Amino acid sequence: MDGVEEEDTEANAPSVIDRYYTRWYRADMKGKPCEDHCILQHSNRICVITLAETHPVLQNGRTIKNINYQISNGCSRLNNKVSGKSKRGGQFLTDFAPLCRITCTDETEYTIYSCIRGRLLEVNENILETPALLLGKPSTEGYIAVILPKFEESKSITENLLSREEFESVVSKRSVAQSQPS
Repeated sequence: MDGVEEEDTEANAPSVIDRYYTRWYRADMKGKPCEDHCILQHSNRICVITLAETHPVLQNGRTIKNINYQISNGCSRLNNKVSGKSKRGGQFLTDFAPLCRITCTDETEYTIYSCIRGRLLEVNENILETPALLLGKPSTEGYIAVILPKFEESKSITENLLSREEFESVVSKRSVAQSQPS
């Protein structure tokens, strides 16, 4: 009897992401329909940028051809180096700063943005070698980047973001609008 209860508890236990992070969303990034981003905010104010489940890269069985952190000739997110307690040297990002560009095998290209202001701590170099991580585990091993907002702004960064409930409402309205004939 105890073995059954243990299995039941493990199956119902929340994941590490659900337990320690708050999910925030930015829908239709820069006015592009369905290009949704997810921000996982930890209680220590660190934010992990991921793709929302509804992002086109994760839909329709797409496969990734290339992920590029080279934003322009003079700016590569891979050159970001931070040091010390206050994370000196990290690139400062605005809400709409591009983090990377993802090219799918059907040649569609998507730019992934930071969604929040803060200092870039790390980009996920693992997805460069194994793009399937981004498709299979977008909110864990397939994350895009880690950003640390300024302490003074850590409470206000979520003002322009949607909660999970608000995001689900946006997605359901979107699917109703798409299913209605024009």
